[in-house]
Amino acid sequence: MDELALKYGCNPNQKPARVFMEDGTLPFKVLNGKPGYINLLDALNSWQLVSELKEATGLPAAASFKHVSPAGAAVAVPLSSTLEKVYFVEGIELSPIATAYTRARGADRMSSYGDFVALSDECDEQTAAFLKREVSDGVIAPSYSDEALAILKEKRKGTYLVLQMDPAYRPAPLERKQVFGVCFEQQRNDVKITEECLQDIPTKAKTIPADARRDLLVALITLKYTQSNSVCYAKDGQAVGIGAGQQSRVHCTRLAGNKADNWFLRQCPAVLNLPFRDDVRRPDRDNAIDVYVTGAGDELLADGEWQRLFTERPAYFSSEQKAAWLSRMKGLALASDAFFPFGDNIERAARSGVSYIAQSGGSIRDDNVIETCDKYGIAMAMTHIRLFHH
Repeated sequence: MDELALKYGCNPNQKPARVFMEDGTLPFKVLNGKPGYINLLDALNSWQLVSELKEATGLPAAASFKHVSPAGAAVAVPLSSTLEKVYFVEGIELSPIATAYTRARGADRMSSYGDFVALSDECDEQTAAFLKREVSDGVIAPSYSDEALAILKEKRKGTYLVLQMDPAYRPAPLERKQVFGVCFEQQRNDVKITEECLQDIPTKAKTIPADARRDLLVALITLKYTQSNSVCYAKDGQAVGIGAGQQSRVHCTRLAGNKADNWFLRQCPAVLNLPFRDDVRRPDRDNAIDVYVTGAGDELLADGEWQRLFTERPAYFSSEQKAAWLSRMKGLALASDAFFPFGDNIERAARSGVSYIAQSGGSIRDDNVIETCDKYGIAMAMTHIRLFHH
């Protein structure tokens, strides 16, 4: 039996803790640091996600995980000059795998603070240098260049967790876990998410262009490794809003839609041109930008508070300005891990510029959902695949 002792389980009182293989050897090597229980849950889930994204799209993929759900996931689609500025990589020529992680981390930088990173391809020097400057707990990849490994071993005073995954590893078809002393066993969810699942389009709008099909695949595969209920908005090869673990699906749609809106608002000139002081750290900028775009901007403008962050007092970001900017938000893709039970989900999705949807179908109210899509000219594919993950 191959095993690895852990400091503790999910919480410090949960001792002893270990991971082990009853047959064979563990499919990963620890190249640096000491893994924790949650680290490995994030690592093994995120590795599956990026591997499937790479297989489905043919592009290098990356994910940013927090507490066993992705904060972001993306494939290597080149960045616009605006997104380079939003993601703090302005003027830097990025490698494909660095581009994928820049997108994955950039989707929701506040949620990605202290993330676990997964890379489908070798971690190169540029990606390692990008990781070194961010607050992150660890990374899993199939390999590392010598330069990249040297950089990562210096992070967090030498304790940064670096895992090397065996890309040839294939688990047994049955998986097991225990809950309250009771053993559960099921077939692994090895369903393949491909463009074949986007063929059934019952809406009046039938056309889903290639970029949108790619984005729907990104969203669906992301949901396959997101705690349910979950929905995902995607654009330009990356998740831009993920709603995870909500008991109501429309609450997922609202939560993820708000995140997608914030992602787009961060690209507004009023936000891009905020006069930050040079000594303000990126996490503090992220927090300030989030407050500025979410309607609580007056907190930043209180007497004396703005001076800590800005060289001059920024203009107030009004509701009218935000609404005008968000009206430009078009062409987003939205996927759900199960059927939409009511048209209210579509109404909320339309407010965030969704033009393409993929969901399993099978609700007794499918007709209402289709009718609401037709109201907004949305093309919706029914995948007939449910993607619950717990």
